[in-house]
Amino acid sequence: MDRTSFPHFLAITLRWKDNDVYGHVNNVEYYSFFDTVINDFLVRAGGLDIHRGEVIGLCVDSQCTFKESLEFPGTVDAGLRAGQLGNSSVRYEIGLFRDGSDQPAATGRFVHVFVAREDRRPVPIPDRIRQALEGITG
Repeated sequence: MDRTSFPHFLAITLRWKDNDVYGHVNNVEYYSFFDTVINDFLVRAGGLDIHRGEVIGLCVDSQCTFKESLEFPGTVDAGLRAGQLGNSSVRYEIGLFRDGSDQPAATGRFVHVFVAREDRRPVPIPDRIRQALEGITG
């Protein structure tokens, strides 16, 4: 996978606190970048109401493959595509790119199951969110 594999990008500014004592971005921050690009997309493109909506997405699976270090200062370009779209779930594929690089520093997957906020039971992906996800299906 390279930069052209992803139809959606979000530039995320690295913060001083993202670095660990070894001088690179700590591995837990990569998952935060995954969460950020996915939820920013769902809110902006899909109309997800994270505060009051009847439907929310819960992460049921995630994975990250580290290829090279990221470090502060800088920006990470988080690429996103919907790799598999089901009735109530979506598997996202993510690439994290150094500023100006065509090869990812990390790749990952993240699976959301959409559920009713009240009882946490699976529900069909809402139409507006599904339409947005169909636009980034790879």
